[in-house]
Amino acid sequence: MLNNLGLMLSKRAHLSPDIEAFVDSKTGYRQSFSQLDCRSNQTANAFLAAGIEKGERVGLLLMNSIEFIESYYGLAKIGAVIVPLNWRLVADELEFILKDSGTKRLIFDSEFLEVVTELQSRGKKTDVCQWLYVGSSDADPSFAEGYVAFRDAHSVEQPTISAADKDMLYIMYTSGTTGLPKGVVHTHYTSIWGILTIAATAQYFPPERYLACLPMFHVGALTPLAVNIYNGTTSVVMRSFDPVSTWEVIEREKITSALCVPAMLNFMLQVDDFDRYDRSSLRWIMVGAAPVPVSLVKEYNELGVELLQVYGLTETCGPACLMDSKNAIKKPGSTGQAFFHTEVKIINASGEVCGPGEAGEVLVRGEHNMVEYWNRPDATRETLVDGWLHTGDIGIIDEDGFVSIQDRIKDMIISGGENVYPAEIEDVLSSHPCIVEAAVIGQNSAHWGESPLAIVVKNNVDLTEDMILEYCSGKLAKFKQPIGVRFIEQIPRNPSGKILKRVLRENFLSEQQDKK
Repeated sequence: MLNNLGLMLSKRAHLSPDIEAFVDSKTGYRQSFSQLDCRSNQTANAFLAAGIEKGERVGLLLMNSIEFIESYYGLAKIGAVIVPLNWRLVADELEFILKDSGTKRLIFDSEFLEVVTELQSRGKKTDVCQWLYVGSSDADPSFAEGYVAFRDAHSVEQPTISAADKDMLYIMYTSGTTGLPKGVVHTHYTSIWGILTIAATAQYFPPERYLACLPMFHVGALTPLAVNIYNGTTSVVMRSFDPVSTWEVIEREKITSALCVPAMLNFMLQVDDFDRYDRSSLRWIMVGAAPVPVSLVKEYNELGVELLQVYGLTETCGPACLMDSKNAIKKPGSTGQAFFHTEVKIINASGEVCGPGEAGEVLVRGEHNMVEYWNRPDATRETLVDGWLHTGDIGIIDEDGFVSIQDRIKDMIISGGENVYPAEIEDVLSSHPCIVEAAVIGQNSAHWGESPLAIVVKNNVDLTEDMILEYCSGKLAKFKQPIGVRFIEQIPRNPSGKILKRVLRENFLSEQQDKK
């Protein structure tokens, strides 16, 4: 049997042709699994007619949309390699990814016409030779053709399935929180194992109606969407996240489940009078990308919504550890136990397995681990060792196998010889009722080497630095307490919700230097 991701859609269309596969939350546009498969076939046949070759890279610079889904699965069927592109990036960043990946064809939303026009004008700085735009533009670009007309001119019949198992499926570039982004390579095999791993662990009970509100250029959106096809679940897709619209969609579409990052859940609780929306259908929300404060778990439990904490990476196709809300309260700070089909261990600097409660680097092993970093053999060898993926995260594991992520190795603060994990301090700060978001970085200290500095977004103008420092006193050991507080309007995050500590360090290091 061919293990091809696109063929999986065809199998679901055969088994459940009339079940709703896709709903556009804004327009109400809907497609059944049969219709979605036909559209994917058209896309596949269009690219075949255009001379695409197996292994050729195709970039998707698209908002969450039916065009993203149908092109992703259509390209998968014919062995093309998809390069999902972060639409928040500027032209120079996109140029690097396009050139690094060798992307030859690009499908883009017309709202990104300005940046794409800039890319096209740079000529051989990218390898793109075919440009396809989705939507309408007052001035249709002369260098591009309309995607819809390109697709609709071709048959809905199934193309020859020309990729499977170890063939590449996509190259997804990491956020580049440090240095240049790296392309994470997943195959049909690793992606399908990612699906099986989640489906075997998470609480899917059909008929499910899943709200997709994370950007599809991220693994946290792509893998759950694939799980939905595998399970015959309806995906209600938001073009982009908005907290008010989220509650409206939950009520209107009778949403049962979703995946969010903690910041999104906090924003949803700040919506005025959100209780007016009917959320009785909503059973659980999977939460990842950042530590989830116990206070947030309790707030959603009180609303009748279970938060399933997930720890995962682009490199693992999503899954690593999962925790339900009951255990989240029993084991505060933990991200749960390893997913089905997944192993997790903690090692120290000498490579020895750590005992319960001993901090070290988190390693993950499973058939869903990435194959390599694209064109980065040295980075691949450092990260993948004997089947184990070195995450770069610091964590501990208890006697019951529950993992707690303490921080990134690179983000650890050493204060007076003591290891300080920012996530621990951030958890305390986030429990303050007047703090919306918080991040902690190391600030240079003549006496201690480094000291924790709190970066805070507040929702009360009367909240002061002294009040926050007093709040932390007694909740943290003295060496862990912030030496100061800085207030900002918004914490910088990457598209998956992870705090960009590099940006904060750059900003506040320059602040320190300016004061000298």
